[in-house]
Amino acid sequence: MKCVVPAFALCLSLSTNLATLAQETQVPSNDKSAVRATVTNYIEAYYTGDARRMEQTLHPHYLKHMIHGDIPMREKTAAQMVEEVRSHGVPDISQAQRTEQVSVLDVAGDIASAKLVTPGWVDYVTLTKSGGDWKILSIVQRIDNPANR
Repeated sequence: MKCVVPAFALCLSLSTNLATLAQETQVPSNDKSAVRATVTNYIEAYYTGDARRMEQTLHPHYLKHMIHGDIPMREKTAAQMVEEVRSHGVPDISQAQRTEQVSVLDVAGDIASAKLVTPGWVDYVTLTKSGGDWKILSIVQRIDNPANR
């Protein structure tokens, strides 16, 4: 009987610690939803030519790398991205082609990753939580359709 009580206490302690650890590693669904909303706002700002909305999704240190076959890799900063949307307005993409699929790949503390798939390109997105809001920190874009920038 003397051995059973300490063993039971040890098992109870271990199961409580494991349950606490599992809870700490779960991602709140509101973070996943907020990450998805940020990426969706980003692409919809692009599709509608809304520079203000685009700017709201980007972190000040945003950097985008565009990879397109044999064309040398290109980069855009947040300021360049916002200015492009402002100056070009609505892109020459048909309404039927303005679709997107956003997958939240991971959320770990204040960092998240997502994948944005459109008919012409795929964006691999890294986000950070800044001031309580999710902001896009970087994008690596693989361009599939030569008509898209």
